[in-house]
Amino acid sequence: MCLIVFAWRPGHAQPLIVAANRDEFYARPSLPLAQWSDFPQVYAGRDLEAGGTWLGLGANGRFAALTNIRDPHQPPGRRSRGELVARFLSGEMPIDDYLADVVARSPEYGGFNLLIGNTHELWHFNARESEATMLPPGVYGVSNAGLDTPWPKLLKAKAALTEVLEDPQPQALLALLGDAQVAPFAELPDTGVGLATETLLSSVFIASQSYGTRASTALIVQADGTRHLLERSFGPYGGHLGEVEIRL
Repeated sequence: MCLIVFAWRPGHAQPLIVAANRDEFYARPSLPLAQWSDFPQVYAGRDLEAGGTWLGLGANGRFAALTNIRDPHQPPGRRSRGELVARFLSGEMPIDDYLADVVARSPEYGGFNLLIGNTHELWHFNARESEATMLPPGVYGVSNAGLDTPWPKLLKAKAALTEVLEDPQPQALLALLGDAQVAPFAELPDTGVGLATETLLSSVFIASQSYGTRASTALIVQADGTRHLLERSFGPYGGHLGEVEIRL
């Protein structure tokens, strides 16, 4: 998952609103959003190469999502980052204990941002930092750097999310995730991957022959605990592959 913008509003009629794009090589096998047969309390897509996931829901209001940190010089992780989301969603460990475990084990993974929470609290952990942070109410975004790092696509997506928060609808959230306009050269970050790749990765929605946005996900959580997920899947050059809607 490479771009997540979200509004955390405890006490509001819709306390959590999420719009997220998962960017990955098209050749990496995965399954779209569904209820997992081995963990029926989990609703998420699934990476078939390593078995984890990038965003999903679990029992008792559990939510988790992940982005990678872009750094071509970092050593490869010994474990798949997607298991960090899957373990939280499929388990029952309290958030504090789970985060303590993640912090201790973070060197086993490549760089990542992890969001986990439930109906009462939402936490962020960046693998480059020493501790997790419980988030106060606000509108946030995370891509492949730190929380709210002002990359052009993150600023654009956060602004678009703010515009629809008065009456958020899944289709509007998916629409903001479909923005394929790349950033001007002068605004590109320098993450060490070269100008051509920085340009390709600078749009909210990424499309190319081999790498791009594989899934766009909209999540709306209601104060009574009901949750609405809508996910679109994509193939090479942004070709639409399907849509899944789940209400819990």
